[in-house]
Amino acid sequence: MASQSSNSFEHELKRLEQRVDALVKVCDQLQDENRSLKQRQDVLTAERASLLQKNEQVRARVEAMIGRLKAMEQGS
Repeated sequence: MASQSSNSFEHELKRLEQRVDALVKVCDQLQDENRSLKQRQDVLTAERASLLQKNEQVRARVEAMIGRLKAMEQGS
């Protein structure tokens, strides 16, 4: 009887160990994924800043061209 109880305890302990191992594995995978997503976010944030800067430069150039065209139109 004690042997059966000990055997059942060992079985439950083994099952719990397997579940903990699975959780550790999932946590490792999530940490890797999180790290990758943070790196991707950094790249996208830098890309966005660059695009905003370029957009501002283009807007300024277009406004300058419009100003020159208006000045030419008034000079005619």
